[in-house]
Amino acid sequence: MKNMKPLLIIYNPHAGSGQAEKQLPDIEAYLTKNGLDYVLKITGRPKDVRNLVTQSELNHYSAVIGAGGDGTLFEVVNALMRVRPEQRLPLGVLPVGTGNAFSRELGLKPSDWKKAIDIIQRNNPKPVDVGKVQTSDQQYYFINIVGIGLVVNIGQTTQKIKKLGPVSYSLAALWETMRIKPNRVKISIDGELIEDNLVFVEIANSRYTGTSFKIAPDAQIDDGFLDIILLKPIARWRILNLFPTIYSGRHIEHPEIETHRGKTITLTTTEPMPLMPDGEFIGHTPATITCESQALQLLSI
Repeated sequence: MKNMKPLLIIYNPHAGSGQAEKQLPDIEAYLTKNGLDYVLKITGRPKDVRNLVTQSELNHYSAVIGAGGDGTLFEVVNALMRVRPEQRLPLGVLPVGTGNAFSRELGLKPSDWKKAIDIIQRNNPKPVDVGKVQTSDQQYYFINIVGIGLVVNIGQTTQKIKKLGPVSYSLAALWETMRIKPNRVKISIDGELIEDNLVFVEIANSRYTGTSFKIAPDAQIDDGFLDIILLKPIARWRILNLFPTIYSGRHIEHPEIETHRGKTITLTTTEPMPLMPDGEFIGHTPATITCESQALQLLSI
């Protein structure tokens, strides 16, 4: 990538419970060793990320790299999606966070930053889909997943015990499954209406959530569709049987799980329910979720 414009690296030192800050000198040394020209911009708070991207002269760079966890990537994606398509730079992923669920699509595990830099160096952009969420008063984008119900409760508990590291998501999931409560949900998928009591709804662009839960095993990030996973009311002892199968994606074989695929999904609930896009907590139902087909270029394998 010599003689190219530099990379714009948006770096969150707080990611991975502060581990990202300790890794930065090694990351910079590896970037230099590989002959990569870059400009590093450090983020203070998540909301700063969008400003760092939108206030940068994007035509001075070859790509924007989201270096942090899924929250950092979420903010970078939202900044890029607010840029006119012809000015939208390719997106690169540098996983230095706790979860880094989306980076699994590139074969990257948490802290696989050397492998991530090798992928970035190949400079092989591929078009990928992005999800768009429209609520009564907000619009935002996600690249990984958005959900309601049990999955949000798990996410909220994970935040409280995040310092435990990658195991925090699994522990939170076990804890919250013991307190499950279905909610009445109306879902329209490309005009087809489903109304049922549901424990959770996940609308996925990619396969993984948390650290290594293969929640949507058939999802593809470039097929123009979002995958919908519904969990119907289930006995607690049954969910404890189902829980381990999420690591392999075999949970979709359980009778209480229903899967669909669509381009436009609306969610309506009796009472407003919080939404969780890419591990963040933003907005409430009712919401319309659409697939923005091949809206971003991802530096890929």
